[in-house]
Amino acid sequence: MAQTEPNLDHDVSWFLLPSYWAKMVVALISFLCFANSYDGDFVFDDSEAIINNKDLRAQTPLGDLWHHDFWGSKLSSNTSHKSYRPLTVLTFRINYLFAGGFYPVGFHVINIILHCTISVLMVDVFSILLGGLQFTNKGRRLNLAPKTSLLAALLFAVHPVHTECVAGIVGRADLLCALFFLLSFLGYCKAFRENKEGHNFSIFWVLVSVILGAVAMLCKEQGITILGLNAVFDALVINKLNVLELIQKLLHKDKSLENAGLLRKGLLFRITLLMSGGASILYIRWRIMGTGPPAFTEVDNPASFADSLFVRAINYNYYYSLNAWLLLCPWWLCFDWSMGCIPLIKSVSDWRIIALAALWFCLIGLICQALCSEDSHKRRILTLGLGFLIIPFLPASNLFFRVGFVIAERVIYLPSIGYCILFTYGFSLLSKQAKKKKILAVAVLGILLINVMRCALRSSQWRSEEQLFRSALSVCPLNAKVHYNVGKNLADKGNQSAAIKYYREAVRLNPKYVHAMNNLGNILKERNELQEAEELLSLAVQIQPDFAAAWMNLGIVQNSLRRFEEAEQSYWTAIKHRKKYPDCYYNLGRLYADLNRHIDALNAWRNATVLKPEHSLAWNNMIILLDNTGNLAQAEAVGREALELIPNDHSLMFSLANVLGKSQKYKESEALFLKAIKANPNAASYHGNLAVLYHRWGNLDLAKKHYEVSLKLDPTAPGTKENYNLLRRKLEQLQKKGGA
Repeated sequence: MAQTEPNLDHDVSWFLLPSYWAKMVVALISFLCFANSYDGDFVFDDSEAIINNKDLRAQTPLGDLWHHDFWGSKLSSNTSHKSYRPLTVLTFRINYLFAGGFYPVGFHVINIILHCTISVLMVDVFSILLGGLQFTNKGRRLNLAPKTSLLAALLFAVHPVHTECVAGIVGRADLLCALFFLLSFLGYCKAFRENKEGHNFSIFWVLVSVILGAVAMLCKEQGITILGLNAVFDALVINKLNVLELIQKLLHKDKSLENAGLLRKGLLFRITLLMSGGASILYIRWRIMGTGPPAFTEVDNPASFADSLFVRAINYNYYYSLNAWLLLCPWWLCFDWSMGCIPLIKSVSDWRIIALAALWFCLIGLICQALCSEDSHKRRILTLGLGFLIIPFLPASNLFFRVGFVIAERVIYLPSIGYCILFTYGFSLLSKQAKKKKILAVAVLGILLINVMRCALRSSQWRSEEQLFRSALSVCPLNAKVHYNVGKNLADKGNQSAAIKYYREAVRLNPKYVHAMNNLGNILKERNELQEAEELLSLAVQIQPDFAAAWMNLGIVQNSLRRFEEAEQSYWTAIKHRKKYPDCYYNLGRLYADLNRHIDALNAWRNATVLKPEHSLAWNNMIILLDNTGNLAQAEAVGREALELIPNDHSLMFSLANVLGKSQKYKESEALFLKAIKANPNAASYHGNLAVLYHRWGNLDLAKKHYEVSLKLDPTAPGTKENYNLLRRKLEQLQKKGGA
């Protein structure tokens, strides 16, 4: 292989470790950064991508993974995000099967192992990017920059911006993509091992690299960018192409392009292979994705919905500067940067324009150095650094298509490779000029230590939704989604009063936030504040007419206000927008029951159980309605059908036991009552109704025992008290007769 340029390690005061030990150190430190996330919960997007994703279940055919998006929706659906990552979903499915359910520890452990593996591979990748590619006569690759490659790998391993990918389970997509991304790059490097014939290359390894790039893309879309980076690496490192010289020759229509390196050593042929492979992969991906891009909303990415091209361009560039700042100073981290977190820049008088100027000043300076420097080694390292920084970021840049976020820390996982190259090269230049090199080395060690502590702190925040959401309040206080998620977390824990405060703030920050309105309306409905609940839910469906859940909740409120016709209309509107809506059919059935439209009620509840066979409340209401209307045989049949589908539901056992008791099937009724009591021993009504059964059956002592247990659990139950007093009088009469 071609001779390398001056060694970067020469002036660096840093640790020199054998390759094996360097990798062990990187693996250990990367593990320490994120180890405390191993027993975290499923948080944020994990619910949709894992818990609610039917593609993880064994009953879902494996073939469905290739036709569904990352969230389990059909790619052909208009609501699909078109994120096609079947290999990532497959690893989730394997996790689920091995764990025997949704236990997050296994998912988190795999993420940590993946990051450690990637960090170790970075030692080899950085040794090539910083030191060049050279092999021994036996084909063994030399590490010509052991110190700087170790430093760069450590910087990558401990970067806090990676926490979302490692501690958040859905970050698995980025980790797997990065793994195959690096393997593709290393595979491409293997194509250039020297042999006796000179500078031959292996077509096999070039094709392997293309295949690994395709695998990376099947884990996450960014993976395809490795093919472009392989071409850049080939031109700069393998062919030592001078980009500025090539541009000048092209501009002057110089026919001696071969002398510039364009056709030397098969470069054009290899780039053709890479481009053909990439084009084929993208075409197949486009065919699978179906027609049309994903449908995102303005709250997801407000800049992309701006009417003015100037506003769109200036805000996109501001987002780039914020991403760059997260790489330089990853202190302010947030799980979500949308919905008001970053207000739009609408004029050049906005002071934030300074950030854009700073970004482009730095980029233009680096590009000029990468193109015009007389030092060929400097040109190549800076170009590679910029390439690895910019090219993997392009799919998230809004340049080719609209993305569904403002800033997403996870998409910086791959671009951070370029940042680490540039940082390490800058450190080597400073070391070359510094008189006290050890002080500089200590400063870098300090940065690494601070990053390790920041990773540990941020990982702990990702352990639970409460910590994660609350940590965002100080970073993005204007983000309505942050307040919404804090409120939802509080509501799920039963703290409705606190949840109301955060939901109200979410609606104040974003007056069109229909999900916050719906949840707030729900809580107010439960607190019997029906007037405000109706106003909120009516506004939600006015803003988003196809919001089925809000229509259903509005129907429940209208039903409570005894406006039955409006409630019925709201329920049917909800069902129109969501055909398979068992909960709405259940509530519609309750409305019909209140109106004594028994047949309609039974039909509605039957629809609910057809759509959701485990809908216990619908089954129960059918049994109770049939029981109350004297249709005992039909009630018994429905009860038995329900228990076959949900055999451990004690409320169904209780309802069927009541029916069997009225049908004088005492033994079977007793068995079901006892089974229900075993499952829920503190239910006063269970003991009370079993006592009635014994009373009716003539087992008076057992009846007395269960009446007393029932009254002990609920002393205010009037029916039970009456029956108990009747039983006591009867027992007293029997005692008198016995005494006489």
